[in-house]
Amino acid sequence: MSTAGGVDKALERGESIGCTAVQLFVKNNNQWVGKPLEKETIERFKTHKLLSFAHTGYLINLAATNPDNLEKSLQSLRQELDLAESLSLPFTVLHPGSHLGAGEEAGLKKVALNIKELLGQTKGYKVKIALETTAGQGTNLGYKFAHLAEILDLVGQPARMGVCFDTCHAFAAGYDLRTAEGYHTTWEEFKKTVGLKNLLAFHLNDTQGELGSKKDRHEHIGKGKLGLEAFRLLMNDERFVHLPMVLETPKDPDLKQDVENLTVLRSLL
Repeated sequence: MSTAGGVDKALERGESIGCTAVQLFVKNNNQWVGKPLEKETIERFKTHKLLSFAHTGYLINLAATNPDNLEKSLQSLRQELDLAESLSLPFTVLHPGSHLGAGEEAGLKKVALNIKELLGQTKGYKVKIALETTAGQGTNLGYKFAHLAEILDLVGQPARMGVCFDTCHAFAAGYDLRTAEGYHTTWEEFKKTVGLKNLLAFHLNDTQGELGSKKDRHEHIGKGKLGLEAFRLLMNDERFVHLPMVLETPKDPDLKQDVENLTVLRSLL
């Protein structure tokens, strides 16, 4: 949900269309540094009971090879953790980063090291970092469950870490969720590598790209290559009933498309 007018407005918008969970940005997602939140805004935000969590800005890359960009990324994520903590958000979703030619192994180690440093700076905070599964475009890390597992292992702070599963990204990365067999195989691998206990949230998105295409192109539920069966399996999986699931599908100003996507998902229950 958009935070235009203040972060609390995102929750108002969510409530207005019957959401049970909302994802929001705690600052402008295309800027390194955001404005501090006013005390009144934080207080208004906390009056809402809707389950909410954050998504970090798109500029942040903890595997950046340019020292200046890496420093900006660290400062930017530090501010986002501060803001999320001030709003009592349980976690913020983070794209693991892009190695930019340094290689996946070097990139994963760098990401883990930088997360560890930030968690050290924010000792005592409750807010977690949820690594997002990615589509694998370019030199993006996190398109294999093993990548996420390695970062979690290297950071070694399970109380402050977790994973957000994006259906579009997972399918684009080669995990087939369209059949009961493929769905089962995918979650068996996730269980063995990442562990279900580390799963914090879902992004429910259909996709314009084919299986394994590595294309990050979101589509309305049931209108893409994933189709309805993948979402039927997920919506009825008792292991995940306690986890927040949010849409990142194309959006119109009056939220009509969100209402349609939510209706489709709920019809699958």
